[in-house]
Amino acid sequence: MIRKVSYKDIDFQKYEKCLENSVQRNFYAKREILDFLCEAWELLIYGDYQYIMPIPIKNKFGLNIALIPLFCQQLGVYSLEKNTNVEQEFLEYFRVNYKIYLYPFNSSNSFEEQLAPKKNYIIEKTAYSSLKKRYYKGRKSAVKSAQYLNLQIVSLDANILNFINTHFKGLDKNSDKIFFQAYLEFLSAQAFLKCYAAFENDQLLSLAIVIQDDDTNYLLGLMNDPEFLNKNAASFLLDKIFEKEIANKKFSFMGGSIRGIELFFKSFGAELECFPILQNNKKQLLMSLFR
Repeated sequence: MIRKVSYKDIDFQKYEKCLENSVQRNFYAKREILDFLCEAWELLIYGDYQYIMPIPIKNKFGLNIALIPLFCQQLGVYSLEKNTNVEQEFLEYFRVNYKIYLYPFNSSNSFEEQLAPKKNYIIEKTAYSSLKKRYYKGRKSAVKSAQYLNLQIVSLDANILNFINTHFKGLDKNSDKIFFQAYLEFLSAQAFLKCYAAFENDQLLSLAIVIQDDDTNYLLGLMNDPEFLNKNAASFLLDKIFEKEIANKKFSFMGGSIRGIELFFKSFGAELECFPILQNNKKQLLMSLFR
């Protein structure tokens, strides 16, 4: 039987044990990450934490609704083994007991019905030499042309933060940009963050912000100075990351719905990984008040 557990009543020892041993394990469901990103969150559990499903809660339109926070890509059901029947029970309980605006399940969740898919691109752990053979011809050429650049691991100093604030795309609200910087500083303090920079002499051309988990690296941001796009610094950076890390860790590009970006990810031999989402627009959300 599924039941709802408020945050203050969660047994976090059992929660973390289930998450760490789950076949769906990912970075987004870690307690410290949800605590930082979410206005509030609670939990659905099945049995004695055999299955868990974290639910972010936000007060929006005067309602407490289920809404994924910024910078959190996939949540959903976590368990020691997959079970479509149990996961379907979670989906049905969730629909009946929550006002849902946007909630993404993870790529390993499956249901008896088809939910809307969202795209992500990944590279599984593999030998770097094998991966490089899968690069598109144009990507191989771009990487080769940029080998004169200098790779550095950099910290979040004033110059790097200024580069991020200037060139990071996708955040229109100033409050979101402030929150993003705070999140970066939080991740850095927790030793989850690594920043790879491409330089030509002393000129910073491109920056890759990577979240490091035990078995996966997540691309949180890839920024370029548009004045130097012809230098192929972004291709250089990702290739160097794969050279250092891909034999030991899976790589997630954390997205891929924009055509040009999707093609860029695929050119490194990345594979499509879809995850199901549950989403309602404002009208549907308000109509749910009367059901």
